[in-house]
Amino acid sequence: MKVHEYQAKEVLRQFGVTTPRGKVTSDPEEARAIAQELGGRAVVKAQIHAGGRGKGGGVKLAKTPDEAVEHARKILGMNLVTHQTGPEGRIVKKILIEEALDIARELYIGVVLDRAIGKPVMMVSKQGGMEIEVVAANDPSAIVKEPFDPAWGLEGFQARKLAYALDLSGDTHKKAVKFLQALAKAYVETDASLAEINPLLITGQGDVLALDAKMNFDDNGLFRHPAIQAYRDLDEEDPLEVEASKFGLNYIKLDGNVGCMVNGAGLAMATMDIIQYVGGQPANFLDVGGGANEEQVKNAMRIILSDKNVKAVLINIFGGIMRCDIIANGVVNAVKEIGITVPVVVRLEGTNVEEGKEILRHSGLAVIPADGMKDAAEKVIAAVGKAA
Repeated sequence: MKVHEYQAKEVLRQFGVTTPRGKVTSDPEEARAIAQELGGRAVVKAQIHAGGRGKGGGVKLAKTPDEAVEHARKILGMNLVTHQTGPEGRIVKKILIEEALDIARELYIGVVLDRAIGKPVMMVSKQGGMEIEVVAANDPSAIVKEPFDPAWGLEGFQARKLAYALDLSGDTHKKAVKFLQALAKAYVETDASLAEINPLLITGQGDVLALDAKMNFDDNGLFRHPAIQAYRDLDEEDPLEVEASKFGLNYIKLDGNVGCMVNGAGLAMATMDIIQYVGGQPANFLDVGGGANEEQVKNAMRIILSDKNVKAVLINIFGGIMRCDIIANGVVNAVKEIGITVPVVVRLEGTNVEEGKEILRHSGLAVIPADGMKDAAEKVIAAVGKAA
């Protein structure tokens, strides 16, 4: 789960991570009072779940409270387009008004999970304010990494090593060590999957603050963190993904035109791969799970077809816990109820496969049967071509 910048900073402050002073609002007039409270000069920052807000016009410096109101009016309600939102952009509904600080240096700090070693890794770079992917591509040596044991946290010698790698010294070095250890603690104790400070600000007075903050959280750990779970902003999520979550379906919208309904994440990934292998593009990842019932299958089909880009649907089911006859009944009922107008290719294998195929054969529906994954992929791509 993603959260807004102001929410990430609220979480980080609980662990001792220093951030600029600021308040969030959705009222342009309130921006004036907040700016005055912060000393007159302030930064007005759009709050959406995407990076690159500054380049898209979503971050503005206000030299006076009146300017803060002016920027707030322009940013609130704007459709902010960044490299992470895609061309459709996101509507800005909240802004963060934050104190303007004396910027001496901008650095980078991030914590992610390294699955190869099974540990979180703290990364730092002197090239703050830039996308870390660009830094990694252009100069991998500019990123210094330090894995740490989540049970012990980032130890003092590790934090000092990273602070030295950022060319920090004196009191600023000590503040950075404290900052790094606090960030690592926040990452572990909130079940985060990402904690990124970009840029990390070093002020002219040598203070260390999180000028920006991004945090993502492991959905599987949210039951332990109801306060963080309450931060969920459904307006920032794809409506189809939100709808799928109501029925226990794992759905992610993609850019293609072949709708996919599969049971099992691994089989779903393989299905998307083979669709691309034969020249197509999947419109979604959808895992109905191992124990789905007819109602879930029907809702899965409805959600797939809610995507106007879908020109054909591939249903690829291996019956283990999930029986093929249940899938077949769900498909038939969905087609009859929804009134599907695109071709549907079905590949069934496993438990009760013959019963499932029999149900489809006698349904009276124009469902295209397939034998094997490659055959299914080729047939659905051919169906897309005919539909076009």
